[in-house]
Amino acid sequence: QVQLVESGGGLVQAGDSLRLSCAASGRTFSNYAMGWFRQAPGKEREFVAGISWTGGRTNYADSVKGRFTISRDNAKNTVYLQMNSLKPEDTAVYYCAADRNHRVVVTTASHGYDDWGQGTQVTVSS
Repeated sequence: QVQLVESGGGLVQAGDSLRLSCAASGRTFSNYAMGWFRQAPGKEREFVAGISWTGGRTNYADSVKGRFTISRDNAKNTVYLQMNSLKPEDTAVYYCAADRNHRVVVTTASHGYDDWGQGTQVTVSS
């Protein structure tokens, strides 16, 4: 199992930027693809971005392409989500997740991920 702790959320205005971090411990973090998901009140959890074990492959939801960037530092056991040009519709709880079944493939389905953090709230005011 991989323990994941997100941080970096907060209240910002539309157009601002935030960087979320997800610190991992436990099993070898660098062996796994990682993902970021979000869940807004009353909505399903949705895929935001994912990254392969080396960082060589990434995948993004259409709604965040060009604004968000996922990256990882395996030496620090940390995955990041840089969020620019934030919009009110980005308001949600953001979760990071580990896919212990894949290294290269970046899965977009939440059921493909094995371990989850507790989430960090991002609120974007208009």
